[in-house]
Amino acid sequence: MTNNTIRRNTVGDLRSPKCVERAIELTWCEEKMSKFLWKGLLTSPAVLAASLVVSSTALAAEQPVEIAAAQANQLELAGAATEAAQPEISAITAEPASVVNNLTVETIENNNLAAKVAPVAEQVASPENNAVAADLSETKPAVAPANLNAKQPIAEQIPAVAPANSSEKPAVPTNVSADKAAAKPQQISQSTAPIAQPPAQSNVLEQINQYSAEGSSEDAVGQVTSVSQLSDVRPTDWAFQALQSLVERYGCIAGYPDGTYRGNRAMTRYEFAAGLNACLDKVNELIKGGTRGLATKEDLAAVQKLQEEFAAELATLRGRVDALEARTSELEANQFSTTTKLNGEVIFALTGIARGEDADGRDADRSTAFGSRVRLNFDTSFTGKDLLRTRLQVLNLGAFSTNNTKTAEGELRFNAGPFGTASNTVGLDALFYQFPLGKSTTVILEANAGAADDFTNTVNPYFDGDGGSGALSNFGTRNPIYYLTAGTGIAVRQQLGEKLELSLGYLAGNAASPTQGNGLFNGSYGALAQLTFKPTSTMALGLTYVNSYNFVTGTGSNASNFPVRLGSFGIDSDNNLPVSSNSYGAQASWRVRPGLAIGGWAGYTNQRILSNLATPTGSVQRGDQKIWNWAVTVAFPDLLKEGNVAGFLVGMEPRVTSSTNRTLPEDKDTSLHIEGFYQFKLSDNISITPGVIWLTAPDHNKSNSDLVIGVVRTTFTF
Repeated sequence: MTNNTIRRNTVGDLRSPKCVERAIELTWCEEKMSKFLWKGLLTSPAVLAASLVVSSTALAAEQPVEIAAAQANQLELAGAATEAAQPEISAITAEPASVVNNLTVETIENNNLAAKVAPVAEQVASPENNAVAADLSETKPAVAPANLNAKQPIAEQIPAVAPANSSEKPAVPTNVSADKAAAKPQQISQSTAPIAQPPAQSNVLEQINQYSAEGSSEDAVGQVTSVSQLSDVRPTDWAFQALQSLVERYGCIAGYPDGTYRGNRAMTRYEFAAGLNACLDKVNELIKGGTRGLATKEDLAAVQKLQEEFAAELATLRGRVDALEARTSELEANQFSTTTKLNGEVIFALTGIARGEDADGRDADRSTAFGSRVRLNFDTSFTGKDLLRTRLQVLNLGAFSTNNTKTAEGELRFNAGPFGTASNTVGLDALFYQFPLGKSTTVILEANAGAADDFTNTVNPYFDGDGGSGALSNFGTRNPIYYLTAGTGIAVRQQLGEKLELSLGYLAGNAASPTQGNGLFNGSYGALAQLTFKPTSTMALGLTYVNSYNFVTGTGSNASNFPVRLGSFGIDSDNNLPVSSNSYGAQASWRVRPGLAIGGWAGYTNQRILSNLATPTGSVQRGDQKIWNWAVTVAFPDLLKEGNVAGFLVGMEPRVTSSTNRTLPEDKDTSLHIEGFYQFKLSDNISITPGVIWLTAPDHNKSNSDLVIGVVRTTFTF
């Protein structure tokens, strides 16, 4: 049976199975032509236009307009066809009849490709192609209507095709039967915008196959990062798609080390130049590697334009990078060590006693002295988290307690120390190694001249600068009970959450000596335990306990340092009395506001003399002494200039309030320690600190007139 015979068949002939089978074959041919035209659309509109002209001529000769009437009559044959023929008729009506059927938003997701459909649809509907238009007038939806007996024209049942730039899906007819299988339109594999092709190609089918293969997993570019890794970027952000393209498509934009992008922050021209340079390098890499489907000529033209606009910034950036590389190479070639850094502190001090009497009731020597203290710290790290500190120190400023005041009260922190002598000899001072043990534990090994502030918080900010900054005196630097431990040993700092810290330390005074009565455990020692509580970032509280043997604080009156100051009480002996003590302290600090901080401490020591001592000039019986000290501090940070500090302190240096027998001295009166200083920061490395120390009733004896000590300290740090 030929095609012309089918067209001349009556309505009764159309009911035959052969007639229906042939109609299906014709529809299949039309479908294949439509698919070919659709793939032609992917190649270029010019190829599609040529194909439409050829196909419209062939269809006009093959199928007259009368076929529309025959098909309309076929739809009216309700119940006349057999049960086997009805699914075949439904399949005919369900299949796409033209290219326009496939132009739905569900099958076309690329707006650039969809934009090409509009001019093609207009060409199909033009009067010049009325033969094709007659065929397109019966365009059917992707889902077959359930009511095959409907007499209304087929065109009225078909929903309007969505515009090419529409993001909404076409409405599905409401009369779709649930038992009718919906025919799925041919799906087009989604891919990125193809690179512009030359207009002339030898094989059109090869172009179509090549386009279909683009965007496959084999050609996908490896992604260094993903936009989902940026914690502060949301899909609802207006620039999300643009950022996603730069991150995942080109791989040339990354976030900050904390995983954020900070898109609302203003960008400098240098930052933009750096990002642009990274994108250019990525594009050049893709071009050289022959990767397709990632950039069009328009993209490259835009990038080239930006490159020309920021050529000066890019050149400047490259120059700076080259200069940094040169400096880095020079530093590496001349560096002191790959693991060790040198930092130092030098103090020049001009000091003297303005007026007052010493502990013996005689006028204190008012000589003016000028001295220095030099510290060189070699800080070494092997893992980046540990620290090996080796300190060399030399000082030549003598102690007031030895030559002038005859008491440890008012002693300076940066001189030879209480009752010490100075020299210009370089010596090994602090030597310790600290390392983390887990996330919340730090271990400190003290090899020489260890101190409490190496492993615990003295809770005295703005005052405890260990002589180089803050307070000028020993007493003003920290609670005196911290001086009851020093030397060689081990310490541990344990974090108990974010607000609580436990510090434990054991230091021996003469651990390096293997002689009897010395060593790590047989000689002098100090064991410290402290619980530091920080409820807020501006407040701290410390509770301290110290158990010591043969240690004194080196502050306060001669009576509080009695075991080493026998000569001041007329006892002639070359031996020191063995003594043990238990000390308790509480320290607090509170920064009330940015320019004001208050604090203070209180300390109590029970000092026990462990043996009797009898000499021709006096005797001492064993017994206990109760020693108290306290202080109140006020600091004004950043006063007049950022980095400056003004501090005032009022307190009582260690005083023996009572003793268990008459041979152990007591302090009958109370002396106040009043200190004020202003640390003026000339630069990041130089500061000048003038200050005054005023002692009422020196050595806790009101018979002695007040002492006034003046100091001008200049500190250099590097």
